[in-house]
Amino acid sequence: MPDNPEDLVLEHLHYIRGSVDRVEQRLDDLTTRVGHLETNLAHVQVQLAEHSVRFDRLEAHITRMEKRLDLADA
Repeated sequence: MPDNPEDLVLEHLHYIRGSVDRVEQRLDDLTTRVGHLETNLAHVQVQLAEHSVRFDRLEAHITRMEKRLDLADA
């Protein structure tokens, strides 16, 4: 343990700085990961919208076939 109070303060400041650096690094990593999650979620939403459009087209196609075959009300 340092004898000089200034050395003790400097030692604590170095420790605090190291802790802050680690926290900043983890925050940067988490920010990157959240960005990737947001991007992936956006892709999933686009795919869901595309599937919804396809289902709507299939429904319309089936409805037309049912009408042609007199399986549904006109």
